[in-house]
Amino acid sequence: MTRVLFIIILMALVTYIPRVIPFVTISDKTLPKKIRMFLDFVPFTALGALLIPGVFSAIEGELIISLVGVVFAFVYSWKKDNMIISVIGSIGVVYLLMIMR
Repeated sequence: MTRVLFIIILMALVTYIPRVIPFVTISDKTLPKKIRMFLDFVPFTALGALLIPGVFSAIEGELIISLVGVVFAFVYSWKKDNMIISVIGSIGVVYLLMIMR
């Protein structure tokens, strides 16, 4: 059991260190405008990476419903800038459309 715990702690350190180093090194610096603009679009690309594969693996005959869910998620996240609500809302929209069909 101690060996498993040691491996888990080691794996946590290995994944944590590369994430914290950039944060610590640039946290007190002002980023250039182009880099800030690029980083502003990261949540939208993450949303696309989460939702688009689900559209292509939709149940046969339900492609339109899944596309409606994706469109809702993109429009809501673009207008309100809240990714969690947009993902939960798109799941709700797809669920309601599946019940209504």
